[in-house]
Amino acid sequence: MDIKTRDLRRDFGKVQALRGVDLTITGGMFGLLGANGAGKTTLMRILAGVIPATSGQAIVGGHDLSTREGRVAVKRRLGYLPQDLGLYPDLTPREFLDYIGILKGLDDTAARRRQITDLLDMVGLTDVAGRKLKGFSGGMRRRVGIAQALLGDPALLIVDEPTAGLDPEERIRFRTLLSSLAGTRTVLLSTHVVEDVAQTCRETAVMAAGRIVFTGPVADLVSAADGVTWEVTTAGPAPAHGVVVSAVSRADGTRYRVVSAERPAPDAVPVAPTLEEGYVALMRRLSPAATP
Repeated sequence: MDIKTRDLRRDFGKVQALRGVDLTITGGMFGLLGANGAGKTTLMRILAGVIPATSGQAIVGGHDLSTREGRVAVKRRLGYLPQDLGLYPDLTPREFLDYIGILKGLDDTAARRRQITDLLDMVGLTDVAGRKLKGFSGGMRRRVGIAQALLGDPALLIVDEPTAGLDPEERIRFRTLLSSLAGTRTVLLSTHVVEDVAQTCRETAVMAAGRIVFTGPVADLVSAADGVTWEVTTAGPAPAHGVVVSAVSRADGTRYRVVSAERPAPDAVPVAPTLEEGYVALMRRLSPAATP
């Protein structure tokens, strides 16, 4: 399910949340990276038909989201997991999904309940399907969220910061689940966690201050740090130049990975960059243009 936006803008009073977003997504799993406040959630909510754009155009699966008919058509084929999904704490996962299924128009009771059983198994919640949601961990709640988004087998799945607040094991489990879903549908993953995109997406876009500042293959974003990524091991203070991306204590001192346009220390050696370092390099390069 293709997504295309052109000069998309959204204002909240005097605040410009989106400032002319041009983006094309053609299918599979696509990552949308950016710091908190970059405009990712606003863009997700427009694409999900939750709020309208102030101006510009958003076309999803051939439907114009500026029209009521377009928004209705997209919502019929959409699964949406927002940052904060309200769950009813006194319901069980099975009861909650049954309720959401009714709201989505899945009127065949037997078929709806079969689908719910399959989804609970897919997200690993079959054993706790009879427990009330108020006793669930954050990771379990997010798995209920993805199950409700998948009700009706949507062609487009939009997930906003799905791994925020999860422990490492739950984050890995959730990333693996999302990757498995992208084979037959478009999955749009919005996150500020670079590792989530590195492990799941081939294509990505980066947002800053309401604008798209990069779009393309993940490998191209990594290459943004070619020639500016360094490693320094020292028992002394951290390098004074550049951005320290990581610091690992060792027996002979601390090993720093640094993004810097110049050699950050006399004994610094160049190293191949990671996606995180590519992202840092891009932000440093574009920070004047990305500042409101």
